[in-house]
Amino acid sequence: MPQLARRLRSFHSRRIAIPVDADALVLDVGSGDKPHWRADVLLDRYAGAEYGGQRSGRAVARITRPLFDADAADMPFADGVFDYVVCSHVLEHVPDPEAVIKEITRVGRAGYIEVPQAASAKILDFPSHLWWCRLDGDTLVFTAKHARAFDPEIAGYIERSGVERELERLMDRAFDYRIVSLHWTGTVDIRVEGALDPLFEATARSAAAQHRAGESFAGRMLTATMALPHWGSRRRKPVLFDDIVKPELRTGTGERLQRRIYRAGNSDS
Repeated sequence: MPQLARRLRSFHSRRIAIPVDADALVLDVGSGDKPHWRADVLLDRYAGAEYGGQRSGRAVARITRPLFDADAADMPFADGVFDYVVCSHVLEHVPDPEAVIKEITRVGRAGYIEVPQAASAKILDFPSHLWWCRLDGDTLVFTAKHARAFDPEIAGYIERSGVERELERLMDRAFDYRIVSLHWTGTVDIRVEGALDPLFEATARSAAAQHRAGESFAGRMLTATMALPHWGSRRRKPVLFDDIVKPELRTGTGERLQRRIYRAGNSDS
């Protein structure tokens, strides 16, 4: 029971608790199949099933709120328009994490970043990850990967022996040690070490999906249950298209955002 309580507290801290009030405007960058419960606007460049290898749950992104199909390194949003930006398990997938973080801190005033901790990922890692991530003091460090596994010999043993899922469950007992959790305000200090190998990047992008529909469903149900007491803190004011996009993208129509996909430069997509 103490172990279960720790895992539930961790889940609540990472996926439920968010320091905003009901008037705040919240963006989820790379929302995928598990968008943050409090997000008012979603952004995901790879919403379709053809990009399912980038996700561990459903193959397609969930369009539960207005979703912008746009590059996280070049967002269509105006400066400082969001009070809070969530970016969870996205930066390890992108070719230029520094550019994405620059955009996150441009469009948002504060937020939360979560990435896999390198020490854990070097034991078990997702095939589409491009970077080893760690914190060096207050600096978020990305080191370029050149192969899926840190040690191919150990990775081969884990695969041959069939202990991967058992090992993963064991490591998940102390999940907070498997991740880097960074709450930021204003700016994010970042350092990138090395450069991506184009061949490895292409291989990672085409990695086969490892979907775990049962775990994804359980996560959504747990999120819904834990978020229920906070439902009153969700934003009720409508979000206008022109209020959040860059000036050059505004239409002047007073359009309210709807639960559908928007593409940069075309509010009618």
